[in-house]
Amino acid sequence: MKVKKAVFPVAGLGTRFLPATKSSPKEMLPLIDKPLVQYVVEEAVASGIEQILFVTGRGKHNIEDHFDISVELEAHLFDKGKDRELFRVREIAEMVDIFYVRQRQALGLGHAILCAKDFVGNEPFAVLLGDDIVDSEQPCLGQLLNVFNERDGSVLALEKVPMESISSYGCVEAEKIGEGTFLVTNMVEKPSRDEAPSDMAIIGRYVLTPRIFEILLDQKPGKGGEIQLTDAILTLSKEEKVYGCLFEGLRHDCGDKLGFLKATVDMALKRKEFSAEFESYLRQRLA
Repeated sequence: MKVKKAVFPVAGLGTRFLPATKSSPKEMLPLIDKPLVQYVVEEAVASGIEQILFVTGRGKHNIEDHFDISVELEAHLFDKGKDRELFRVREIAEMVDIFYVRQRQALGLGHAILCAKDFVGNEPFAVLLGDDIVDSEQPCLGQLLNVFNERDGSVLALEKVPMESISSYGCVEAEKIGEGTFLVTNMVEKPSRDEAPSDMAIIGRYVLTPRIFEILLDQKPGKGGEIQLTDAILTLSKEEKVYGCLFEGLRHDCGDKLGFLKATVDMALKRKEFSAEFESYLRQRLA
């Protein structure tokens, strides 16, 4: 089946960016001139996704407002003859069909995905985390979908990370079966360096079969007392083949302050309108 639906879990509190996230969602932090989450929505759309569900929580109305029609703003831009800005604003509201559901309790990523059960139904679907920004020629999710279409099984985005950082991720043990493609045989959520089966971490892109919902319904809380998606996928891998895709591209962890700063610099240097001047400024500062 073609993957047409994607789930964006965005109910987290974003405590690492306080006080900036006290009244505004982390996903709405601006990366140059677009909020983080818009980059990820654009990736999903470029990968062929037709419908998106945001799993939200309290204080996330800014996300809904951003992807909605803004009558007053559009009228103002029209009156001022700002056609380029008007087109960009309208484009946001028209790029994809978006739906919303509330995660009433912060019970973990697995629970957030379970909130999408009725929306997804009996179809394979994608999951994208809004603070992982992947800069790549082919969309990261599109690379996973290629593996899904070829192998007909759930797919996880994998990235090799330094072993001193492995405890921040879900980690896989996997057998290489193709160029950049792996058969996942084991997973550990946030292992210590000694417990990690490899240096391959799961990052915020998944393609999952609907069987995951039945598993999540019975999933016991794991690390941190939360319902861990990694634990449920491990159970899924005992019933169905689960694959890993070592994607091509540069991932920015924008859930981390330093990662966010690096993303800002890298993305700014790619913008033709000010990249040369910005690079010159950086060189002066580092001289």
